Amino acid sequence: MIRSERDGPLALLTLDRGGARNAISIAAWDALAAAAAGIGAGDAAAAILRSAMPGSFSAGADLTEFRDLIDDPALRTRFRVAMARGIGAVAALPMPVIAAVDGGCFGAAVALTLACDIVVAGDGAVFATTPAKLGIGYPAVDVARLKARIGAGQAAAMLFTGERIDADAALRIGLAHRRAPHAEPVAREIARAIAANDPGAVRLLKSVLRDSGASSHDQAFEDAFGSAAFAERLAAFLKGKR
Repeated sequence: MIRSERDGPLALLTLDRGGARNAISIAAWDALAAAAAGIGAGDAAAAILRSAMPGSFSAGADLTEFRDLIDDPALRTRFRVAMARGIGAVAALPMPVIAAVDGGCFGAAVALTLACDIVVAGDGAVFATTPAKLGIGYPAVDVARLKARIGAGQAAAMLFTGERIDADAALRIGLAHRRAPHAEPVAREIARAIAANDPGAVRLLKSVLRDSGASSHDQAFEDAFGSAAFAERLAAFLKGKR
């Protein structure tokens, strides 16, 4: 259900399990981690996370597998680790990742969008974090990302109530960053704008956003002035100004 492909400078990571509303099985979390690792090893300027199913981004984790978790502690660990690896692999990508959310985005799928740098919500986008409805929790790292994205109060409201949030509300609280009638065309526009910039600089900026306290960033900032890419782009910029 996980497809990875290139479209020029862009990497496309596609959820494609339409018959199950893109519910993500344990095996699919493993496949997501592998696909993201492949993208990370390449030279794509930006990545887009999208759904192949009209009207649904993802129903989240595959609940049909949850019945087996009741009596199998080892499988619970397997599920938790696989999900963490899949989401973590997306979060660790060195290039910007844009989530194009059209339709329902529930449970673990919300956590997956939190691993992305930019979220575009289409008209039909609906978000909900629903673990409390099932009598379970949300992994700590995903709670931390939700809190960092929308603040403690909004995170509490989403987690405690499990209520659905439409695209406009998602934009208002910061769960989404752009609104559009259809998410993917706008996600592609953003990705193409990113691809027009120097890829090394973009990756450096993402690294700083991810960990602004790292002392190595100061040296990387200085070193960039000595790069061939900087000299070439500066010359082109100054020439265009004259």
